[in-house]
Amino acid sequence: MKSATDDRKFKAINRRELLKLTPVLALGAFAIPKLQKPLLKSGLAFSDWASARLFRTGHLAPTFPESALTPFNKFPVNDYDVDNPEIDFDKWTLTVGGAVQKPGDYTLAQIQELPKTAQNTRHVCVEGWDVIGRFCGVQLSDFLKVIGADPGARFVTVECADDYYESLDLATAMHPQTLLCYEMYDKPLTPEHGAPLRLNIPTKIGYKQAKYLTALHVTHVLDKVGYWEDQGYSYFYGL
Repeated sequence: MKSATDDRKFKAINRRELLKLTPVLALGAFAIPKLQKPLLKSGLAFSDWASARLFRTGHLAPTFPESALTPFNKFPVNDYDVDNPEIDFDKWTLTVGGAVQKPGDYTLAQIQELPKTAQNTRHVCVEGWDVIGRFCGVQLSDFLKVIGADPGARFVTVECADDYYESLDLATAMHPQTLLCYEMYDKPLTPEHGAPLRLNIPTKIGYKQAKYLTALHVTHVLDKVGYWEDQGYSYFYGL
């Protein structure tokens, strides 16, 4: 006849064995082709959800001294299509719309009237390389204030001259290190690095930092997330 103590021991052993089997069962589920895609999608969604809740607006990415900078000529050029979409810089404007009080077309000179921020930060590429560069521009949060962005909106989206597109959650857009960047190494952006205006976001992976910006919208709902995200990459991808 089993005692109550024996029953408790038996249940404890069964729980431990079940916990040991859980990773095996999960791996087994991945072996089923029909389950692979939904499992990966669910896992990525959970990772993005958790990362967003751990994000701290006041937490800064590391900054570095001038001596740590990667030489400009060794800063990799990365794109998804073309190095230079041949923008007419004399006619370029950033078209602003969505949930803002002051929509319209903003020239680079108007953007440069805002306080300038310079930061030496690390740029991390999803391909596995990283470099430290010097980026200069205006805080996106300052620009959002100027255009009267709805503080209750959830996202900021950008479109680019090479048809790339990207989106940011509002907390990331308001982070003090998120820049509308128009200079690298204290010189105007070159075409291959995103002239005349790009995003610089040291708290995010490289593909979030869109180049050749042509439009910016503040919105409550996303129709498209981002070029790579819409192909299965992480949306949040904080560093």
